[in-house]
Amino acid sequence: MIFSKIPIGDYVEIAVYWIELNLGWLLDIISDFLGFMITGFRDFLILFPPLIFALLIAALAYFTGKKNLKLAVGTFIGLLLIENLRLWTLSMETLSLVISSAFLALVIGIPLGILAAKSDFFFNVLKPILDLMQTMPSFVYLIPALIFFGLGNVPGMIATLVFAMPPTIRLTNLGIRQVPRELKEVADAFGSTPWQKLVKVELPAALPTIMAGVNQCIMLSLSMVVIAAMIGARGLGYQVLFGIQRVDIGLGFEAGLGIVILAVILDRITQNLSPK
Repeated sequence: MIFSKIPIGDYVEIAVYWIELNLGWLLDIISDFLGFMITGFRDFLILFPPLIFALLIAALAYFTGKKNLKLAVGTFIGLLLIENLRLWTLSMETLSLVISSAFLALVIGIPLGILAAKSDFFFNVLKPILDLMQTMPSFVYLIPALIFFGLGNVPGMIATLVFAMPPTIRLTNLGIRQVPRELKEVADAFGSTPWQKLVKVELPAALPTIMAGVNQCIMLSLSMVVIAAMIGARGLGYQVLFGIQRVDIGLGFEAGLGIVILAVILDRITQNLSPK
């Protein structure tokens, strides 16, 4: 028996255009807010001279890494190399996009992860949505992001947010669910309210797992910079894309090296922030 095709794509297209037509005012507010956030982070980062910024980040890596001198020196040299390659401004634009996307993903993702840990029903509803967000090719949701927000950093940030948020939710949920039952029983025995138990017992116990989610969120945000550049996001990702378009191996490699340096620095710092 031959069944007619279910027009899922048509339904999605109708929904996207309905949102654009009827909720355009809300999309404009969101676009302005996100654009302001990205620009604010970028302007703040560019305020620092490259040498001062490199010293500050190296100091941060040193102290978060339990006074690991090799990590601090490597961080400092890596940032100076970015400056030497004349990629500093582009790197700060990339860093502002990553920080903005990761910050928003954490602000949304951690509370959702807590709710998922507290309610099996909510987690079961959320799980297929997370599966969709993680497995859907990122090029697919670039299209509605482009329709809603046009070219620029904002649609790139939205696409990055969709890609980077699921690990935060999943690992927050996992961390809280893995808190030993004995700790919860002790908190209940002392008459703790649900909020006190969450803040003083469950979150501290789950912090290593939650921080792993933070690390993954930041890494995934950084991995999206080249794809986000396809819809107008600026920074090192756009430089890599430009190198691909011109078949300029040197240009693409230098920009890619800048992304690698930022990724390693962010990875080491966030890993060291996690309690052992």
